[in-house]
Amino acid sequence: MIILVMGVSGSGKTTIGEKLAESLGYKFADADDYHPQENIDKMRNGIALSDKDRLPWLQKMQDVIKQHLSENTNIVITCSALKASYRQMLLINHESVKLVYLKGSFELINKRLKERLNHFMSEKLLKSQFDILEEPLEAIKVDISQPLEDIVQNILEKL
Repeated sequence: MIILVMGVSGSGKTTIGEKLAESLGYKFADADDYHPQENIDKMRNGIALSDKDRLPWLQKMQDVIKQHLSENTNIVITCSALKASYRQMLLINHESVKLVYLKGSFELINKRLKERLNHFMSEKLLKSQFDILEEPLEAIKVDISQPLEDIVQNILEKL
């Protein structure tokens, strides 16, 4: 099974995804590691990515998902996947790819981003992410204001 953990930057995708993968004995991958350098440079400079910027990254993520499906590998993958069209590219097998949406308020996530160090995504770009966010209709939705252990347990129960 592939579990795709999505949400805006600062929603806790990496922390929650790693803990979830550990709890399940799954592999873990962070989609941020697949961004081309030019995307990272743009985000570091406070420039929001366009759909054109994201397309090669989403295609790479689709390839990663296809590879894990073909190898029958269990993995948790974190990816912002903010628009429905992005998720359509990634949710290529609804039986084997499950979506988890980490939902939180702008205020909570903005506070978290201000406290984050050494990450290319700054709180300055958070508004642009909320502006394009299309909340998924069919996903495991999790309130990120809870403690980490409760969030992971909630996901495990809903899976």
